Amino acid sequence: MHKSKRVLLLLDIDRGWTRDILRGIAKYCRLNNPWGLYRLSQFYWRPEHKRNKNELKKFQQWKPDGIITREMDHIDEVLQLGVPVIGWDYSGEVPSIPIVTSDFETTGSMAAEYFQEKGFKNFAFCGYSDVGWSTKRLEGFRRTLNARGYEVEVYMKPMSSLRNLWSDEIDKLSKWLKTLAPATGLMTCSDDRSLHVLEACKTSSILVPEEIAILGVDNDELLCDLANPPLSSIEFNTEDTGYAVAEMLDKMMSGRHFEGCNIITKPIRVIERRSTDICAIQDSQVTAALAYIREHKYKLIGVSEVVSATSVSRRNLELRFKKHLNRSILDEIKRTHVDLMADLLIETNYSVSKIASMLGHSSVENICRYFKSEKGLSPAQYREEFEKPVILRR
Repeated sequence: MHKSKRVLLLLDIDRGWTRDILRGIAKYCRLNNPWGLYRLSQFYWRPEHKRNKNELKKFQQWKPDGIITREMDHIDEVLQLGVPVIGWDYSGEVPSIPIVTSDFETTGSMAAEYFQEKGFKNFAFCGYSDVGWSTKRLEGFRRTLNARGYEVEVYMKPMSSLRNLWSDEIDKLSKWLKTLAPATGLMTCSDDRSLHVLEACKTSSILVPEEIAILGVDNDELLCDLANPPLSSIEFNTEDTGYAVAEMLDKMMSGRHFEGCNIITKPIRVIERRSTDICAIQDSQVTAALAYIREHKYKLIGVSEVVSATSVSRRNLELRFKKHLNRSILDEIKRTHVDLMADLLIETNYSVSKIASMLGHSSVENICRYFKSEKGLSPAQYREEFEKPVILRR
C-alpha cells in the first residue's frame, strides 16, 4: 500500500494571501497523491512563546517528509530536520532551498500605469522603510512615473516602530496627507498600510477617493471589503503559486533538487473598489465620454455614439482625449475591451471566441490582433502566462 507523504505547513491563515497559497496546495493534493498535512501557525514560533523550545522535537516526532514555511527567522532549526524545505524570503538570500518571492517592482509599475490611465497627475506612496518588499514596490512605482516626468511624494516609516505607537503614527501620517495635492493617486505597500492611510484620511476629513485615491497590494478580500470605502488592491496569482510550490515539493520529496530557485508570484491586475473609483480628469466632456464607454463596455460601440454622449464636436472631443489621455476615442474603446477581455481570460474558462462574441466582436482575429498589440501576448498566451508563476534560478 502506498504511504502518504507527510508535509508540515508553517503558515499563518490570518491573511488572504496565505489562504490562497493553501488553496493551491490543497488543489494539488486533490489532483495528485493526497498528503498528510500538519499546519502550525507562526505564532508558536515566536521567541517569547513558552512552547517554542519544544516545537522542533514535536516536528521530529511527527517525521515529516517535507516542509513549506513562511517563517524564515528559524530556518536553521527547520533545516536540521533534514527533509526538503521550500521557504518564503523577500530578498531571495537563502541559497540552500527554493524560495517563494514576488515581482515587487512590476507591482509598483502596475500601480503607476493604473493611476495614469485614470488621468491622475499627482502621485504618492506610503510604505515601510525597513522591509525590502515595500522599498522595491516604491522603486517600481517611482521609476515608471519619473520616466514620464512625474514626481512621487513619499511617506516611509519602519514597520517595527508602528506596533505600539499608532497614536503617534496617525498624527504624523495625517499631517503628511494634508500636504498632498488634490486628486492624488496614492499607492500603499500593502492592504494593511491602505487601512492606515484610510483611517488617517478620515481623521483629517480627507475624502476618499475624491481627494486621495488609495490603491493597496495583495487583494486581501476580507480586509478590503471591510473598509469604508472598500479598498482597491493589486491581485497576485497566489493560488497558482501554491499549486507550483506543492508540485515542486513533491518532486523534491522524490529526490529532485531545486536549490537556488525562486518561485516568483506575479501581479495580475488591479481589483478596483470604491477607494479608486473615480476619474481624475478635470474635463467634464472627456469624463462623460469615458463614462459612456464604461457603461457600454459589453457592446461594440462606435466613436459617433461616444460623441453623442457629450456636447462637443467629434474633432473637439478627439483633441480633448489627446490632451488628457494621449490616445484617440477609438483607442480608448479598444483599450476598454482589451482590459475586459483580459479579466475574462483570468476569471473564466471561456474560449477566446466566446469572449469576443460577448464583447460584440464578430471578428475574433481583429480583437485578438489589437489585444496582442496592447498586451504583447495573444489571448491564449496571456491566459497561460498568468496561470503559472515564474521559476528562476538565482
